[in-house]
Amino acid sequence: MSATSPAVETRWLGGAFKRGVLWLLFLGPFFFLSYGFANQQAALRDAAVGVASFHYAWERAIPLWPWTILPYWSIDLLYGFAFLCCRDRAETKRLGLRLLSAQLICVACFLVWPLRFAFERPPVEGVAGTLFTALTSFDLPYNQAPSLHIALLVIVWRQFAAFTEIPGVRGLIHAWALLIAVSVLTTWQHHFIDIPTGLVAGLVCLWLWPDEGRPPARKASDRRPALALSYFLGAALILAAALALGGAAVLACGWLALSLALVAFNYAWAGAAGFQKYGGRHSLAARWLFLPYTGAAWVNSRLWTRGVPDPIRDGIWLGRMPTKREFEAWARERGGDVALFDLCAELPAPVLPAGAAYDGLSCLDLVSVPASALAEAARRLDALRGAGREVWVACALGYSRSAAVVAAWLLRTGKAADLPQAVALLRKARPQVALGAKSLARLEEFTAFSRGAP
Repeated sequence: MSATSPAVETRWLGGAFKRGVLWLLFLGPFFFLSYGFANQQAALRDAAVGVASFHYAWERAIPLWPWTILPYWSIDLLYGFAFLCCRDRAETKRLGLRLLSAQLICVACFLVWPLRFAFERPPVEGVAGTLFTALTSFDLPYNQAPSLHIALLVIVWRQFAAFTEIPGVRGLIHAWALLIAVSVLTTWQHHFIDIPTGLVAGLVCLWLWPDEGRPPARKASDRRPALALSYFLGAALILAAALALGGAAVLACGWLALSLALVAFNYAWAGAAGFQKYGGRHSLAARWLFLPYTGAAWVNSRLWTRGVPDPIRDGIWLGRMPTKREFEAWARERGGDVALFDLCAELPAPVLPAGAAYDGLSCLDLVSVPASALAEAARRLDALRGAGREVWVACALGYSRSAAVVAAWLLRTGKAADLPQAVALLRKARPQVALGAKSLARLEEFTAFSRGAP
């Protein structure tokens, strides 16, 4: 753990710590009131019409390990101590909002779709029995999916793990978090379905309040509502199929449906920022929430393209998002300084070899790059060339977003006299280039915008 200067310690004690206490004074009572309310409503519904239970037959083989009530209860202590891991006010606020969001999401699910734990726990004696008795004094067998326990664990685990880089300490954090996750089953508090749904709820909270960039709730300019509708309808159909099939399909198809629904949200509202890609890597939450979609996008890019970029002009190459091996092979052939310029929001960039540079802008697929973004990308691309680097410009396929940026660079640097010549140069080198009417219009705007610029 890095050393903390006296000035930083003073700011922490005067700002983050006090704000953490205020958050706990709010979140504590809110938890008991909202959680208890959802429990009472489920009990009333159960008495009136009954409350369903969702579990698999194999869950009856899960043993009851009374001692695991200790790690189960420990989430309460970790919940409060997590605020001590906040190093500034912004981090404290982010943690508070994540915990509050988890509470709101899970309680809303408990009210809309209450579930009941189906098994009867046998009597437990000793210290563990006392802890079980204390738990059942306020926790009825409802409030199942998504597991609020797991959702809070995701958030708290992320906060502790991000606080230190010491391998041994991080290993203990991961191990104890795993033990808490297992304990929700071995204390017979939750069914299996509650765990993946709780993981999703926790990841959504991390995604809603990211460590970097703007929250996805803020409206973006790079949107395409018509395409968002297509993704949303696909998500709805897959979810309906999952519920109809039941069994393991609920998890597999449900994950895909969620991923497509979030992609739809990005196209309708959040824009490329919703993928939370920074420095070539997606945030932890985005990486897992969008995995079914990004996996399909990666497979599609491999089916339609080859791994060798096409030379355009003067050290600029155009191609798909490379793998680590593809980029390293290309870099060796160049025999000098190289760079990857990334225009792809949905796919992660490869780990680059030592000495290679990375730059780029996150842009949505099938959305024309705005003129202002073209100008910025062309400027940064020219800076990489000015530093003597050969540059692989990439998007998912290397046909549209990256092609538009290379066209803007050709125009900026005078390598092409006009837009038709720039497009002709691109298509001669890479015939698959697909610049539609909207992309060409954006390039015309860029030309007018940057005419006379140095």
